[in-house]
Amino acid sequence: MFENFNPTEWITTNEASRLTGYDAAHIRRLVREGQIKGKKFGRDWLVSRKSAQEYADMMKRLGTQKHDPTRGRR
Repeated sequence: MFENFNPTEWITTNEASRLTGYDAAHIRRLVREGQIKGKKFGRDWLVSRKSAQEYADMMKRLGTQKHDPTRGRR
């Protein structure tokens, strides 16, 4: 994932929080769960700007359906 590391494509969890509107702790959880791309460097997390934005856009498109516990299981 980090073979061709371009620092302009990766942001901190705080930057991702400002970009998406989600709390930084939630961003870290999304990375751990594999829902967005990210990597921990020492004590800091970096996340893919594109991946974070795509996740936020998808949640916005889903609207209230994002709360459906059966979403994705059909």
